[in-house]
Amino acid sequence: MNLKKYTDYALRVLIFTGMKSDEELASIKEISEVYNISPHHLGKIVFELNKLELIETIRGRNGGIRLAKPAEEINVGIVVRLLENDFVLLECFDKGANHCVISPGCTLKHALNKALHAFFQVLDEYTIKDLINNENELKELMGIS
Repeated sequence: MNLKKYTDYALRVLIFTGMKSDEELASIKEISEVYNISPHHLGKIVFELNKLELIETIRGRNGGIRLAKPAEEINVGIVVRLLENDFVLLECFDKGANHCVISPGCTLKHALNKALHAFFQVLDEYTIKDLINNENELKELMGIS
């Protein structure tokens, strides 16, 4: 399974903003520079994260973005489910387009379905706070003081 870059970048935005203090705001520009991601693309992601109420945006001269709730309340599994819309691992997962002749007797789909559930079970154990528990190392890697 491969997560979209969109989801990857959204998680990076949450990690970056999660490392800021409650009073400190992040900007799309600084996130873009740290991760070398297009500011335009990040703008779309920030818009979506704001709609999902994971971050809040503050307009104006001293504006920016910050987490909308504490990092320990943002579950990684839920974020991935919200941002990914396609968990069709094989044709047989897509009820509308399944043309596989062995599908009725195939156990592969059951094994992969079990693996997909295990994948989310692990992600559900993590919050954004868990992903930034090595904050000093991350800041050093990002060049943030």
